Amino acid sequence: MRILKNFLIVSIASLCMVSCKYYNFTGTGQIDANTFQVNYFQNQAPLVEPGIERTFTTSLQDLIQNQTSLSLTNEGADLIYEGEIVEYRISPITATADQRAAQNRLYISINVRFINNNKPEDDFEKRFSFYYDYGANEILMGASLSQALEVIYERITQDVFNESLAKW
Repeated sequence: MRILKNFLIVSIASLCMVSCKYYNFTGTGQIDANTFQVNYFQNQAPLVEPGIERTFTTSLQDLIQNQTSLSLTNEGADLIYEGEIVEYRISPITATADQRAAQNRLYISINVRFINNNKPEDDFEKRFSFYYDYGANEILMGASLSQALEVIYERITQDVFNESLAKW
């Protein structure tokens, strides 16, 4: 009985160690790539806010570097992310009794093309979007705009990551 118990413990421990090769805590499983590149996302939105394209590009690079062991490169990568910011809009979402905006919403939409040079069947082109609500008396500039972009980009980059690598 004792031998069977020890065998079971060793078997379960071995299985757990081997399975880590195919699954990790980010949900990416086994990635058949070594390198990735994130091409500069152009801002093609009708309402242009300077610098948001650079912020998005670096946010996506940082997320992939932090959640995978892939190496960032400028050209010839196994995985390529490219696209453009297609929508940047601010609109009122709630009103006061005297018909003034009580709250506004910043909405950003980004078109992403993902190219997997090792597995072309994983390629896609898809639009990702998210929003940030803020008070009508608040002006989105400086720190408040940075905070809004951080919230929006955190969600969009995670959605892009999940679609391209985690397959969720």
